[in-house]
Amino acid sequence: MKRLLRSVPGLRFSVSHTTRSARPGERDGHEYTFVSRRVFERMLARDQFVEWAEVHGNLYGTSWRALRKAQAAGHDVLLDIDVQGHHQVRRRIPEAVSIFLLPPSFRELARRLRRRHLDAPEVIDKRLAEARREIRHWREYDFLIVNDVIPRAQRALRTVVEAARFRRLRQQDRVRQIAKTFGGS
Repeated sequence: MKRLLRSVPGLRFSVSHTTRSARPGERDGHEYTFVSRRVFERMLARDQFVEWAEVHGNLYGTSWRALRKAQAAGHDVLLDIDVQGHHQVRRRIPEAVSIFLLPPSFRELARRLRRRHLDAPEVIDKRLAEARREIRHWREYDFLIVNDVIPRAQRALRTVVEAARFRRLRQQDRVRQIAKTFGGS
């Protein structure tokens, strides 16, 4: 996703709020906005999240405020969310484009998670168990991309983002202006 963000102008990453502790090297407001559980729950009670989920005992959510701010600046927004979050976004923003990014196999996912050395073995086991549940939801997404060869997956992601910018919904104001020059609507 970092490569995608560097290669597509006007695309911004949505920095989620989370109650989990920062990992080494993570900075507040860059990878995540780190908040206490109490703050998160207060925001949740005020309906300040487009989507939110509890994952492995931690809360994660995308704020409406950040999303609207980026959109008001003319940016498309990339959300990195799980299946729970996708269901909420689909319900609240039906026109959102969804992409299910998946590894080439369960074995490869396990290898990648272990090779990163970011999580304890029991956390990796939980993530793998969750992946087994989430794979069942692939049919609910607009696009499916297998992350087997990084450059190919990156090209596929970029293609989807660029094509989505030409959807009728995104182009209707421009077309109406053009249609006026034809004397039509």
